[in-house]
Amino acid sequence: MTGAVSQPTRRSAPVNVAAVPIWTRSAGLTAGGVVAIVLAAAGLLMARIDLALLALPLAVSLSWSWARRPDRTGVATATLTLDGPKDSVIDVTLAIEAPAGVDAIVLRYRALTGEAHEIVVAGPPSGDLSMPLSLLHSGPQELFHVEYRFLGLDGATLSLPEEPLVASQVVAPRSTAIGRLPLPLRLQGLTGTHESARAGDGGDFRDIHPFTAGDRLRRIDWKATARRSQSAADLYVRRTAALSDATVLIVLGSRDDVGEQVAEWSRNTATAKGFSSLDVAREAASSIAVGYIAAGDRVGFQDLSSRNRMVAHAGGSRHLWRLLRTIEITVPTALPFRRVRPPIVPPGALVYVLSSLLDDEVVQLTLRWLGNGHRVIAVDVLPAARFDRTTRYERVAHRIVMMERDERIRTLQARGVELLRWSEGGTLLSRRVQLQLLSRPARTSVRTTGRR
Repeated sequence: MTGAVSQPTRRSAPVNVAAVPIWTRSAGLTAGGVVAIVLAAAGLLMARIDLALLALPLAVSLSWSWARRPDRTGVATATLTLDGPKDSVIDVTLAIEAPAGVDAIVLRYRALTGEAHEIVVAGPPSGDLSMPLSLLHSGPQELFHVEYRFLGLDGATLSLPEEPLVASQVVAPRSTAIGRLPLPLRLQGLTGTHESARAGDGGDFRDIHPFTAGDRLRRIDWKATARRSQSAADLYVRRTAALSDATVLIVLGSRDDVGEQVAEWSRNTATAKGFSSLDVAREAASSIAVGYIAAGDRVGFQDLSSRNRMVAHAGGSRHLWRLLRTIEITVPTALPFRRVRPPIVPPGALVYVLSSLLDDEVVQLTLRWLGNGHRVIAVDVLPAARFDRTTRYERVAHRIVMMERDERIRTLQARGVELLRWSEGGTLLSRRVQLQLLSRPARTSVRTTGRR
């Protein structure tokens, strides 16, 4: 996506397994031995030398394979390493050191919790096995799962499956640079970069005001004093607007994680559902947090479905790292909302509610915050729907669900909640236009009479 801030490349800690394989005879070795014994016995009993000679090459082959069996005391080591992500691609590297005498390695792997694949590597691998892995989702996830076992010469002996190697990693969401930031209805901070309504230092010109106790002498406007003063004791000062910081609360509803593929809504398979609503929510939350922290504001985070994922309001680079880490580890949960009251919000805060708007509880909490006097922006994170492999019944069900969702959106907008659509289908330009419209100062409607 144009304008997305790429995540730094990093190398995860390798997953190591070292153990002595447990060897066992294969079914082919046992069956071959039984066949050789039967042929030799039949040849002796029936006095047929040709049957006895048929057992000779089979017995020699089995004896050769058994004599060349792998070292039973040798230690096998396996290392699984992930490099990245870089441009949404992770390099997976598997290094296996097999004991002496191993003829082949059977690998069974699964990438991104998809279908399992099985391959046979003939002979000990001369180098590391590597493959690129394209990432689709953010957050904590199992990226690669591999099991392996060793085969002796001609498959006469084989080892039991070793302990699987599982590589998991928290994938950081993409971050979009935000130029214009909506502000709360009232700025109550004492320092920052935004102009507030009260007089102070740092902002643009506000007005000319009579000199009062506490005003600085350097702020006296002698030209305005000469024009307005009625006596020699009257002085006038130039007042500027005070700079203030904003308080922002990011509220994320992680109860569901709906993908763009409507056919996967019931199964919710990670590899088939496409870009999901929680992926969009992580991207939006990270972008909002980065934008406001860079402007010197105080930002907090609250996950409606978990009491553990909560970050109090603060500012600074260290606090931003805590915010981004908490957003990264957010995972979907099927637990229902059981909140008697909404989370506590500081007075005069701007509340971002990130949700797919498929649940009535989010709408009720949003209206409560709005009724308490906060400015509330509902961020729609539902990705654009795709109807590949859907049946007629699934399309009808999706239409009914969307009708209920549209009714919730109309209810929120009718009550005064502002809407920001942040989905994968929306372009960066349209998102910037929406933020610019939300950043405009609010205008109060004044009833006028007479000529316009």
